[in-house]
Amino acid sequence: MASLNILMAQINTLVGDFEGNTDKVVACVQRAVQSHPSPVVVFPELTLSGYPPEDLLLRPSIELRVAQSLARLCAELPAEAWAIVGYPRTRDDGLYNVAGVIHGGEIVAEYSKQSLPNYQVFDEKRYFKPGSLPCVIDIEGVQVGLSVCEDIWEPGPTLATARAGAQLLINLNSSPYHRGKRGERWQLVAARATEAGIPIVYVNQVGGQDELVFDGGSFAVTAGGDIAAAAPNFEEGDFWLQYDSDHAQAPFSGLQVYPPLEEIEAVWRALVLGVRDYVNKNRFQGVVLGLSGGVDSALTLAVAVDALGPERVEAVMMPFRYTSQMSVEDAAEQSDILGVSHKVISIEPIYEAFMASLEEEFAGTEVDTTEENLQARCRGVLLMSISNKKGYLVLTTGNKSEMAVGYSTLYGDMAGGFDVLKDVPKTLVFDLCRYRNTLGPCIPQRVIDRPPSAELAPDQKDEDSLPPYEVLDQILEMYIERDMSAEAIIATGMDRQQVQKVLRLVDINEYKRRQAPIGVRITKRGFGRDRRYPITSGWRIGD
Repeated sequence: MASLNILMAQINTLVGDFEGNTDKVVACVQRAVQSHPSPVVVFPELTLSGYPPEDLLLRPSIELRVAQSLARLCAELPAEAWAIVGYPRTRDDGLYNVAGVIHGGEIVAEYSKQSLPNYQVFDEKRYFKPGSLPCVIDIEGVQVGLSVCEDIWEPGPTLATARAGAQLLINLNSSPYHRGKRGERWQLVAARATEAGIPIVYVNQVGGQDELVFDGGSFAVTAGGDIAAAAPNFEEGDFWLQYDSDHAQAPFSGLQVYPPLEEIEAVWRALVLGVRDYVNKNRFQGVVLGLSGGVDSALTLAVAVDALGPERVEAVMMPFRYTSQMSVEDAAEQSDILGVSHKVISIEPIYEAFMASLEEEFAGTEVDTTEENLQARCRGVLLMSISNKKGYLVLTTGNKSEMAVGYSTLYGDMAGGFDVLKDVPKTLVFDLCRYRNTLGPCIPQRVIDRPPSAELAPDQKDEDSLPPYEVLDQILEMYIERDMSAEAIIATGMDRQQVQKVLRLVDINEYKRRQAPIGVRITKRGFGRDRRYPITSGWRIGD
């Protein structure tokens, strides 16, 4: 009988921090040898550089930094441990995405990733050359094959590893979250295991990196495709399982299967983790946001408090003549419930000062959206000034539906460093508010119940300018996330005029989105890295 004590090291790395990431690897392996003999400690893809390192991989010093980290690992890791670590490796013919095995003070095997993703948020063909050969190594009497992330999404690398004699496949990942991703992974890896007749251990990183959130959820699958062990999502930690080669049908033990999270909880935890890591990894003292009394800013405040604690969050209500008393009261109530610093700063005198300065320029013109946008820009100036003075990050509050159709003001409500709801459709905003209230009092009910309004004009409602959000979000999901044409969307039963209007708004507002802050990605097609359209274009997709 041959058996292995495997530690799935579900760690949170920092891109570019070779020293800090190496420290984490050393500490984890040292913990492992204290509790299990000859442990196999498996880390995520590109652990040493963090993922995705993007154009840091093009820096001339990348080879030196990797070499220094590997030298430390060979010198400092306990000799009896087997550490499987991801890193970029420079060879004579180019750069490779590598999984290396360190044991006894040396690198005893290296595998180069074969399948390089170049879609959605991935650009690996920009940086890496593909490997071509399987890698199988004897670890404590078990023939262990290696693969890296995308290799598992195609049948070839897994089949080749099994044919090379592997009894067990270990797959290193930096797989970002989107809604429904855990189920997709389970189904896919189970299919690979049954095709190749080989059990698979899938290790994924956890943490936020700019707009991406990595949700962990490392797991093991039997050769028959059964999920035998699964770590929790969105939690950093050491997760042990045992592999026994004599039990072909049930080779894994020692770790329960943590059940998948309900989708709404998974989205919530992704938002919280994304905000926490963006703020902390960029060393902001805290965050500040405009709390309008509306549903978007209410949800943003709730996420911020859950991510950072109330002592690091400041909410600013900036009323104007069109701001309802209800909004003022609801903002104050939520701030009191959550225990955050709450300030009220009227924009009336600032607005009047701007209008006085613009009096000559505006002479003979009618009041229009210019004056509405000026209100938003007054608020943006106040928030950015607080940010500069206190070292706080400004959280903007626009949702995906608004970002899609340009229902936002450049240098106004779009002014800031991070948009928590950038990839959250408006209908999901309401669902998330209701979910958060099930965890404890948070968002006043009438904030959720009242019709959405920017309150930039008397009796203004969002639906004065836009289709109902239930309709709008369906159109946007088909157009943005599924790339359906106008005619295909209309064929589903949608009103032709509404579809044409919405698609035109999406097309002409690319220039706004290009200037928007980044935000947490929770769908398969977020704005930014996922969706890259030209600003200047004669081709209107929505026509």
